Amino acid sequence: MPDKTVSTFAPPCAMPNGLQWTDEGLYVIDQYSDRVYLMDEEGFIVRAFETPTANGSGISYGGGYLWTASNGSNNRREPHDTDTGISWVYQLDPQDGSFVNRFRTPDGGGIHGIEWDDGLVWVTAFSPKSLHLCDPANNFEVVKSFEVPHERLHGLARDGDGIWCAHTSDKIVVKYNIETGAETDKIVFPPDAPAPHGLSIKDGVLWYADANVNNPRQHQELRTEADIGIITR
Repeated sequence: MPDKTVSTFAPPCAMPNGLQWTDEGLYVIDQYSDRVYLMDEEGFIVRAFETPTANGSGISYGGGYLWTASNGSNNRREPHDTDTGISWVYQLDPQDGSFVNRFRTPDGGGIHGIEWDDGLVWVTAFSPKSLHLCDPANNFEVVKSFEVPHERLHGLARDGDGIWCAHTSDKIVVKYNIETGAETDKIVFPPDAPAPHGLSIKDGVLWYADANVNNPRQHQELRTEADIGIITR
């Protein structure tokens, strides 16, 4: 049977562009406001808070902290004093989003996906199109990386010996071997399905978020509303 998407939660925000399941619930980052929401397993909001993230496009949790992908500035909201115009990975308190630390992206450019991995952090990069594994204990030094063939890397989710990466414009989610970078599996969204931005995995099931971003240059049409759901195979 073909891969399918099933809308599951009503998004708590205008543009959900990052997901992370934890024991406490589902963290969602809003690209529109840069607020973070924690939802329980029934889809209800547990808490919400501001962050120093700007144009947030990815979120993860590990080592007792939240990690957010920040693209420096956000023209969708009023400017914040914390906006820098520079892409960062932020390390934040998961209770209130307060600043702990920040690290420059490996290539100095934009970042749309982030995933904790046993003390290290995977991030997406665009120049070249790559996944980098970085060490936050050593000033975010790159310890492993591989290039990928598909466009517009977004959400990430570690799974066994691989890592899933959402490629938003192509409406595919690809699993790459973390040692070789080889493509080992691929999920193809139907033409009328949401576009995968955020990505997370819970009990072996992949969850996606469609941030409902209208950008004709990236061949993405505006849908009626943002979406959070699961992928069935």
